[in-house]
Amino acid sequence: MRQHETALVTGASSGLGLAFARLLARKKYNIVVVARREDKLNELKEELERNGISVYVCPVDLSIPDAALKIQSFTQSQGLNIDVLINNAGFGDSGSFADSDWKKQYSMVQVNIAALMQLTYCYLPQMIERGSGEILNLSSVAAFCAGPQMSVYYASKAFVRSFSEAVSEEVKGTGVTVTAFCPGPTATGFEAAADMGSHSRMFQKAASAEDVAKAGLKAMRQRKVLCYPGAFTKTMSFFSRLLPRRVTRRFAKKMNVV
Repeated sequence: MRQHETALVTGASSGLGLAFARLLARKKYNIVVVARREDKLNELKEELERNGISVYVCPVDLSIPDAALKIQSFTQSQGLNIDVLINNAGFGDSGSFADSDWKKQYSMVQVNIAALMQLTYCYLPQMIERGSGEILNLSSVAAFCAGPQMSVYYASKAFVRSFSEAVSEEVKGTGVTVTAFCPGPTATGFEAAADMGSHSRMFQKAASAEDVAKAGLKAMRQRKVLCYPGAFTKTMSFFSRLLPRRVTRRFAKKMNVV
Protein backbone atom coordinates (compact mmCIF):
# COMPACT_ATOMS: atom_id res chain seq x y z
CA MET A 1 0.00 0.00 0.00
CA ARG A 2 1.18 3.51 -0.81
CA GLN A 3 1.09 5.62 2.34
CA HIS A 4 -1.69 8.15 2.68
CA GLU A 5 -4.12 6.64 0.25
CA THR A 6 -7.67 7.62 1.07
CA ALA A 7 -10.43 5.42 2.47
CA LEU A 8 -14.10 6.31 2.81
CA VAL A 9 -16.01 4.65 5.66
CA THR A 10 -19.78 4.94 6.11
CA GLY A 11 -21.36 4.47 9.51
CA ALA A 12 -18.01 5.52 10.96
CA SER A 13 -19.19 7.00 14.26
CA SER A 14 -19.83 3.70 16.06
CA GLY A 15 -19.68 -0.09 15.92
CA LEU A 16 -17.92 -1.75 13.00
CA GLY A 17 -17.51 1.54 11.14
CA LEU A 18 -15.59 3.01 14.05
CA ALA A 19 -13.43 -0.12 14.22
CA PHE A 20 -12.69 0.06 10.48
CA ALA A 21 -11.78 3.75 10.74
CA ARG A 22 -9.40 3.17 13.64
CA LEU A 23 -7.66 0.26 11.92
CA LEU A 24 -7.27 2.18 8.66
CA ALA A 25 -5.90 5.21 10.51
CA ARG A 26 -3.23 3.02 12.12
CA LYS A 27 -2.28 1.88 8.62
CA LYS A 28 -1.83 5.53 7.60
CA TYR A 29 -4.81 5.93 5.32
CA ASN A 30 -6.38 9.34 5.11
CA ILE A 31 -10.05 8.81 5.89
CA VAL A 32 -13.39 10.30 4.93
CA VAL A 33 -15.73 9.52 7.82
CA VAL A 34 -19.45 9.47 7.07
CA ALA A 35 -22.33 9.29 9.55
CA ARG A 36 -25.33 11.36 10.60
CA ARG A 37 -23.93 13.06 13.72
CA GLU A 38 -21.35 15.75 12.99
CA ASP A 39 -20.37 16.09 16.65
CA LYS A 40 -19.43 12.41 16.86
CA LEU A 41 -17.48 12.66 13.62
CA ASN A 42 -15.54 15.69 14.85
CA GLU A 43 -14.58 13.80 18.00
CA LEU A 44 -13.45 10.90 15.83
CA LYS A 45 -11.46 13.24 13.58
CA GLU A 46 -9.52 14.52 16.59
CA GLU A 47 -8.79 10.96 17.72
CA LEU A 48 -7.77 9.56 14.34
CA GLU A 49 -5.53 12.46 13.31
CA ARG A 50 -3.20 11.55 16.19
CA ASN A 51 -2.01 8.84 13.78
CA GLY A 52 -0.52 11.52 11.50
CA ILE A 53 -3.21 11.28 8.84
CA SER A 54 -5.92 13.62 7.52
CA VAL A 55 -9.56 13.01 8.39
CA TYR A 56 -12.43 14.55 6.43
CA VAL A 57 -15.79 14.87 8.18
CA CYS A 58 -18.86 14.32 6.00
CA PRO A 59 -22.11 14.32 8.01
CA VAL A 60 -24.82 12.75 5.82
CA ASP A 61 -28.02 10.83 6.52
CA LEU A 62 -27.87 7.86 4.15
CA SER A 63 -31.58 7.17 4.59
CA ILE A 64 -32.28 10.19 2.37
CA PRO A 65 -32.49 9.30 -1.36
CA ASP A 66 -29.38 10.30 -3.33
CA ALA A 67 -27.41 10.96 -0.15
CA ALA A 68 -24.47 9.26 -1.84
CA LEU A 69 -24.29 12.11 -4.34
CA LYS A 70 -23.66 14.53 -1.47
CA ILE A 71 -20.74 12.39 -0.37
CA GLN A 72 -19.35 12.26 -3.90
CA SER A 73 -19.69 16.04 -4.21
CA PHE A 74 -17.87 16.48 -0.90
CA THR A 75 -14.92 14.29 -1.88
CA GLN A 76 -14.67 16.03 -5.25
CA SER A 77 -14.64 19.44 -3.52
CA GLN A 78 -11.72 18.21 -1.38
CA GLY A 79 -9.84 16.92 -4.42
CA LEU A 80 -9.86 13.36 -3.09
CA ASN A 81 -9.50 10.10 -4.95
CA ILE A 82 -11.12 7.26 -3.01
CA ASP A 83 -8.81 4.24 -2.99
CA VAL A 84 -10.81 2.17 -0.49
CA LEU A 85 -14.58 2.27 -0.07
CA ILE A 86 -16.02 0.63 3.05
CA ASN A 87 -19.81 0.44 2.66
CA ASN A 88 -20.47 -0.33 6.29
CA ALA A 89 -23.57 1.69 7.24
CA GLY A 90 -26.69 -0.32 7.89
CA PHE A 91 -29.31 -1.21 10.47
CA GLY A 92 -32.01 -3.75 11.19
CA ASP A 93 -35.45 -4.03 12.74
CA SER A 94 -37.17 -6.82 14.62
CA GLY A 95 -40.79 -7.96 14.48
CA SER A 96 -43.49 -8.99 12.06
CA PHE A 97 -43.41 -7.09 8.76
CA ALA A 98 -47.18 -6.53 8.87
CA ASP A 99 -46.87 -4.79 12.24
CA SER A 100 -43.72 -2.83 11.41
CA ASP A 101 -43.15 0.88 10.94
CA TRP A 102 -43.18 1.38 7.16
CA LYS A 103 -40.92 4.44 7.31
CA LYS A 104 -38.28 2.45 9.18
CA GLN A 105 -38.43 -0.40 6.65
CA TYR A 106 -38.13 2.07 3.77
CA SER A 107 -35.20 3.82 5.44
CA MET A 108 -33.54 0.43 5.93
CA VAL A 109 -33.73 -0.27 2.21
CA GLN A 110 -32.32 3.17 1.48
CA VAL A 111 -29.35 2.71 3.82
CA ASN A 112 -28.62 -1.01 3.43
CA ILE A 113 -29.18 -1.23 -0.33
CA ALA A 114 -29.67 2.03 -2.24
CA ALA A 115 -26.90 4.07 -0.60
CA LEU A 116 -24.43 1.18 -0.81
CA MET A 117 -25.25 0.62 -4.47
CA GLN A 118 -25.07 4.31 -5.32
CA LEU A 119 -21.77 4.86 -3.53
CA THR A 120 -20.32 1.90 -5.42
CA TYR A 121 -21.60 3.47 -8.64
CA CYS A 122 -20.09 6.84 -7.72
CA TYR A 123 -16.55 5.57 -7.09
CA LEU A 124 -16.17 2.37 -9.11
CA PRO A 125 -15.67 4.00 -12.55
CA GLN A 126 -12.78 6.15 -11.27
CA MET A 127 -11.19 3.12 -9.64
CA ILE A 128 -11.41 1.20 -12.90
CA GLU A 129 -9.92 4.16 -14.80
CA ARG A 130 -6.98 4.33 -12.36
CA GLY A 131 -6.53 0.55 -12.44
CA SER A 132 -6.74 0.15 -8.68
CA GLY A 133 -9.21 0.29 -5.84
CA GLU A 134 -10.88 -1.83 -3.18
CA ILE A 135 -14.52 -1.97 -2.15
CA LEU A 136 -15.73 -3.79 0.95
CA ASN A 137 -19.51 -4.18 1.19
CA LEU A 138 -21.04 -5.23 4.50
CA SER A 139 -23.36 -8.17 4.02
CA SER A 140 -24.08 -10.55 6.91
CA VAL A 141 -24.70 -14.10 8.00
CA ALA A 142 -28.31 -12.98 7.46
CA ALA A 143 -27.70 -13.22 3.70
CA PHE A 144 -27.78 -17.03 3.83
CA CYS A 145 -31.52 -17.49 4.25
CA ALA A 146 -34.87 -15.77 4.65
CA GLY A 147 -35.32 -14.17 8.07
CA PRO A 148 -38.79 -14.21 9.62
CA GLN A 149 -39.13 -11.43 12.24
CA MET A 150 -36.37 -9.51 10.43
CA SER A 151 -37.57 -9.95 6.87
CA VAL A 152 -36.37 -6.71 5.28
CA TYR A 153 -32.97 -6.78 6.98
CA TYR A 154 -32.23 -10.35 5.83
CA ALA A 155 -33.40 -9.54 2.31
CA SER A 156 -31.23 -6.42 2.19
CA LYS A 157 -28.12 -8.38 3.16
CA ALA A 158 -28.88 -11.05 0.55
CA PHE A 159 -28.95 -8.22 -2.00
CA VAL A 160 -25.56 -6.93 -0.84
CA ARG A 161 -23.96 -10.35 -1.16
CA SER A 162 -25.42 -11.03 -4.61
CA PHE A 163 -24.68 -7.53 -5.91
CA SER A 164 -21.10 -7.61 -4.64
CA GLU A 165 -20.42 -11.03 -6.16
CA ALA A 166 -21.74 -9.90 -9.54
CA VAL A 167 -19.78 -6.65 -9.65
CA SER A 168 -16.65 -8.45 -8.47
CA GLU A 169 -16.89 -10.71 -11.51
CA GLU A 170 -17.48 -7.73 -13.79
CA VAL A 171 -14.30 -5.93 -12.67
CA LYS A 172 -11.94 -8.89 -12.95
CA GLY A 173 -8.72 -7.85 -14.64
CA THR A 174 -9.19 -4.14 -13.96
CA GLY A 175 -7.12 -3.97 -10.78
CA VAL A 176 -10.24 -3.27 -8.71
CA THR A 177 -11.69 -5.71 -6.19
CA VAL A 178 -15.13 -5.99 -4.58
CA THR A 179 -15.57 -8.05 -1.43
CA ALA A 180 -18.82 -9.11 0.22
CA PHE A 181 -18.11 -9.34 3.93
CA CYS A 182 -20.58 -11.58 5.81
CA PRO A 183 -19.93 -11.45 9.56
CA GLY A 184 -22.04 -13.07 12.22
CA PRO A 185 -23.29 -11.42 15.42
CA THR A 186 -20.94 -8.61 16.45
CA ALA A 187 -20.85 -6.52 19.62
CA THR A 188 -21.85 -3.19 18.09
CA GLY A 189 -25.18 -2.38 19.69
CA PHE A 190 -27.00 -3.63 16.59
CA GLU A 191 -29.48 -5.68 18.62
CA ALA A 192 -30.59 -2.68 20.67
CA ALA A 193 -31.03 -0.52 17.57
CA ALA A 194 -33.04 -3.33 15.97
CA ASP A 195 -35.32 -3.63 19.04
CA MET A 196 -34.20 -7.21 19.62
CA GLY A 197 -33.94 -6.77 23.40
CA SER A 198 -31.07 -7.90 25.59
CA HIS A 199 -31.74 -11.65 25.40
CA SER A 200 -31.53 -12.33 21.68
CA ARG A 201 -30.06 -15.78 21.00
CA MET A 202 -28.12 -14.30 18.09
CA PHE A 203 -25.97 -12.05 20.28
CA GLN A 204 -25.18 -14.24 23.26
CA LYS A 205 -21.65 -14.87 21.97
CA ALA A 206 -21.03 -11.88 19.75
CA ALA A 207 -17.54 -11.23 18.38
CA SER A 208 -15.75 -7.95 19.11
CA ALA A 209 -16.06 -5.19 16.52
CA GLU A 210 -12.28 -4.85 16.23
CA ASP A 211 -11.74 -8.56 15.53
CA VAL A 212 -14.49 -8.58 12.91
CA ALA A 213 -13.16 -5.41 11.26
CA LYS A 214 -9.66 -6.91 11.11
CA ALA A 215 -11.08 -9.97 9.34
CA GLY A 216 -12.88 -7.75 6.84
CA LEU A 217 -9.79 -5.72 5.96
CA LYS A 218 -7.71 -8.90 5.67
CA ALA A 219 -10.23 -10.42 3.25
CA MET A 220 -10.25 -7.23 1.19
CA ARG A 221 -6.46 -7.18 0.97
CA GLN A 222 -6.45 -10.83 -0.04
CA ARG A 223 -8.84 -9.90 -2.87
CA LYS A 224 -11.52 -12.30 -1.68
CA VAL A 225 -14.95 -12.06 -3.24
CA LEU A 226 -16.69 -13.55 -0.20
CA CYS A 227 -15.61 -13.68 3.43
CA TYR A 228 -17.36 -15.58 6.23
CA PRO A 229 -15.38 -14.79 9.41
CA GLY A 230 -15.70 -17.07 12.41
CA ALA A 231 -16.88 -20.61 13.00
CA PHE A 232 -20.57 -19.67 13.35
CA THR A 233 -20.69 -17.87 10.02
CA LYS A 234 -18.81 -20.60 8.18
CA THR A 235 -21.16 -23.22 9.66
CA MET A 236 -24.23 -21.23 8.63
CA SER A 237 -22.86 -20.83 5.12
CA PHE A 238 -22.22 -24.58 4.84
CA PHE A 239 -25.63 -25.69 6.12
CA SER A 240 -27.51 -23.06 4.11
CA ARG A 241 -26.34 -24.87 0.98
CA LEU A 242 -27.34 -28.31 2.26
CA LEU A 243 -30.62 -27.79 4.08
CA PRO A 244 -34.03 -27.08 2.51
CA ARG A 245 -34.98 -23.42 2.69
CA ARG A 246 -38.03 -24.23 4.82
CA VAL A 247 -35.62 -25.52 7.47
CA THR A 248 -33.24 -22.57 7.34
CA ARG A 249 -36.00 -19.99 7.58
CA ARG A 250 -37.54 -21.76 10.59
CA PHE A 251 -34.13 -21.82 12.25
CA ALA A 252 -33.70 -18.10 11.53
CA LYS A 253 -37.12 -17.36 13.02
CA LYS A 254 -36.19 -19.21 16.19
CA MET A 255 -32.96 -17.24 16.47
CA ASN A 256 -34.66 -13.91 15.83
CA VAL A 257 -37.46 -14.28 18.35
CA VAL A 258 -36.56 -12.60 21.64
